[in-house]
Amino acid sequence: MTEETPSFALRLAADARDLRAAQRLRYEVFVGEMGSDGPMVDHAARLECDEFDALCDHLLLIDPRRDAQALQDVVGVYRLLPGDRLVPGQEFYSEQEYDLTALRGSGRRLLELGRSCVHPDYRGGAAMMLMWNHLAEYVLERGVELMFGTASFPGTDVAALAQPLGYLWHNHLAPESLRAEARAPHRVAMGDLPPEAIDRRAAMQATPALIKAYLRLGGFVGDGAWVDHAFNTTDVLLVMDTARMSLKHRDYYTRRQGEGA
Repeated sequence: MTEETPSFALRLAADARDLRAAQRLRYEVFVGEMGSDGPMVDHAARLECDEFDALCDHLLLIDPRRDAQALQDVVGVYRLLPGDRLVPGQEFYSEQEYDLTALRGSGRRLLELGRSCVHPDYRGGAAMMLMWNHLAEYVLERGVELMFGTASFPGTDVAALAQPLGYLWHNHLAPESLRAEARAPHRVAMGDLPPEAIDRRAAMQATPALIKAYLRLGGFVGDGAWVDHAFNTTDVLLVMDTARMSLKHRDYYTRRQGEGA
């Protein structure tokens, strides 16, 4: 067994210990690596938390060779919020940044994805592919029709992101019937550059691997990016029709992509 091919376990968080392990990994990635912060971040315990955690399912990728007592065995996390878990008037996490009227009015079964991260030692291997395969099972079991969630570019320098944001807007903008709209006051336009000014190669090199994975599976982006100063990121809203995704799923996972998670 090599470091690239550990014997992983994949399951949903079952108890408070599992949730703390997920929050510990999120702290390492979002706070430690990206400089994020927030009102519920526990720096003393090194946990990244918020009020949505108790409402969500947490998909865990576990390497049993690591120290479970120190909450170090969880090496990948995905937070999942089925729309039918919300009570009337309750909002998705993404609605802090985006107007989801089009998605909510679609009449389709919704699943919000968020807080996706992988430990640095496991990026570029099988970790994210395994998580996506388990996510596909979760979606099928629950009859989910639309998946969505914010995905982040590191940093808040929007001018530096003009190429990748422009490429997404010109080539992957969601149809109007599924188009979320970034909210003021942190909304920034994505389509200011004309198509002829966009270098596709440079744009894709500047796009995080997770966003590229969504695009390969048929994902669209909402209209406008949202600058998240607390998380030190610039966010886009990604939407995926699960029927469209299923058509590409097999091809996507039967070859190595050669990119980080």
